[in-house]
Amino acid sequence: MHPPSAQDAPPAPTHRRLRWIAVAAVAALAVGGGMTVTALSDGTSAPAAHDPAAHLAASAPPAPASPPATAAASPPPAPLPASPPVRVRIPAAGVDTAPVLSLGLAADGTVEVPSVAQADRIGWYREGVTPGQTGPAVLIGHYDTVEGPAVLRNVTRVRPGDTITVDRADGHTAVFAVRTLQQVDKKRFPTRQVYGDTTRPELRLITCGGDLRDGHRPDNIILYADLIRTA
Repeated sequence: MHPPSAQDAPPAPTHRRLRWIAVAAVAALAVGGGMTVTALSDGTSAPAAHDPAAHLAASAPPAPASPPATAAASPPPAPLPASPPVRVRIPAAGVDTAPVLSLGLAADGTVEVPSVAQADRIGWYREGVTPGQTGPAVLIGHYDTVEGPAVLRNVTRVRPGDTITVDRADGHTAVFAVRTLQQVDKKRFPTRQVYGDTTRPELRLITCGGDLRDGHRPDNIILYADLIRTA
């Protein structure tokens, strides 16, 4: 599916650095090492899809969340200033990868993704906020490629409450707690839920999922996480 024209796109969020959502470009990872950029113009929720693990939510996108339980006993951390990520750690999925790739838009308007040769790395979409800033920072990684399992091959081991730690170039560390996991059909990607503006620092981690069909996986797995502490 091609990105829609600007007049067909949903309204842009208030945050200046997320204005690219006005063209409704969303990331959908393919097994072949590339990304199919899908477009939505309505923000509808995803239908039920194949579920590789019982804890993945495959129905409606998650509603705006209360602070995670791990942060309930203390005030939420203050947002951090802008600084790009340099390392990502997800203990539950066995991920500890650095450096973090900087991803933008390709010449055709699609979202860049790690190449097959970079399948062991996670990328950060630099047109959005940096992890720890107010808004949804977006990380993208492969589940697998034509060459085999990739950096997020164990993403379905992650449970709500597990942490994602992002080290930043300025020396700060942002720790996020996973709020929920969602599996969606790439054709019904919940653009607004993933890329829409937020009032606090949040994180989205996107990879592919679902059973192989003609060499490709039809779904995306999305992790939604909230900032719980900084150091």
